[in-house]
Amino acid sequence: MNVAASAVDPGVARRWYVLLMLTLVYALSIADRFVMSTLIEPIKADLGLSDSSIGFLTGSSLAFFYVTAGLPLATLADRTNRRTMIALALGAWSVMTTLCGFAQNYWQLLLARIGVGVGEAGGTPPSASLLSDYFAPRRRALALSVFSVGASLGSMMGSSAGYASDAWGWRAAFFVLGAPGIAVALLVAITIREPERGRLDDTPVTARTTLRDTLRFTRAQPALLHTWIGATVYTLWSWGLMWWTPSFLVRSHHMTLGDAGGALSLMHGIGGTAVLLITMMLMGPLGKRDPRLVPWFVSACIVIGTIPSILAYSAASSRTALSMLWLFIPLSYAPFGPTFALLQNLVPASMRAQAVAVMLFCANIANLVIAPQAVGFASDWLHPLYGPESLRHVLIPMAFTGFWAAWHYWRCGKYMR
Repeated sequence: MNVAASAVDPGVARRWYVLLMLTLVYALSIADRFVMSTLIEPIKADLGLSDSSIGFLTGSSLAFFYVTAGLPLATLADRTNRRTMIALALGAWSVMTTLCGFAQNYWQLLLARIGVGVGEAGGTPPSASLLSDYFAPRRRALALSVFSVGASLGSMMGSSAGYASDAWGWRAAFFVLGAPGIAVALLVAITIREPERGRLDDTPVTARTTLRDTLRFTRAQPALLHTWIGATVYTLWSWGLMWWTPSFLVRSHHMTLGDAGGALSLMHGIGGTAVLLITMMLMGPLGKRDPRLVPWFVSACIVIGTIPSILAYSAASSRTALSMLWLFIPLSYAPFGPTFALLQNLVPASMRAQAVAVMLFCANIANLVIAPQAVGFASDWLHPLYGPESLRHVLIPMAFTGFWAAWHYWRCGKYMR
């Protein structure tokens, strides 16, 4: 533990400063990941790639090393200085994002993306764990809902990269997103203090907990298991669909990349942030009234969001598709904060980073492997039959997985005491 760590309450201003800084870190993580989704079409054209090969480059390459590094780094985060790990991880993936802009061929871009994945693996799990030692259990759903605003802001930043690509080429977008992360990494290292681990919890902290201990603990916690599975399927539904949405709008509705990215950036930035803020205000009252209402709220939001997601990819008119996306994309942000809070409250302090890492391991397999790769392969396979519309015919059945995710969150509430 850092010698600067303290059991003394750091004060409201300090807690919120840490929360806002880590929210910014999370936003940069999502932006550096999501930018590839926006740039699929120009990268594919410039490097002469198929949908299946671009799917591997943009998703699987990132996910393989992300999930490989994520679990050991999370175990380390449950034992060592989390502030330092976050700063180093942010600096590393920001440098690698910048290097993506210098790539001149497929293999150079692939290696840079692998580096982004390794760096990002050290960001979110220690951030969620660190915030749990700044905010008491009853305030964690609120804090982690604010933290989740980073997802909508980051998605907006990543989607806006289409403007930079239209103006200066796709490589410029990586420079614009990568450079600020290096400065933020220095701020994290200098201004955030490492608190005493588990200082706000009633149960004592176990000195060392292994991944095997965390998985064994899960066997007796079906609510935790359903949270993990629900988050995985939810990610496949929401982020898996959104991964290909810019290309869908370009191919099926003949929008320019800048127009598609601009429209989506507003859905993420304005709509997503609004839903996250509303969720943030609801979490406190729901958690105090009955903790089971938290996963049930998530389940309801996913069910309501699944219907417009199906209609968005089925619609023939651009206006209808965009209108449905304005409902689907903002609603898909509602599960973020509650899911992080459930994970932090369902496990002991010594397992928190690992619990988040296991969830991210499963979710990123769905989001970065199954969605880009399987959708890419299926789109290529259907292309002889449907031409540019092949992507639409893959995304429509994928949209129905939202109902599956909602069922797991509902079961989570049934098992919670």
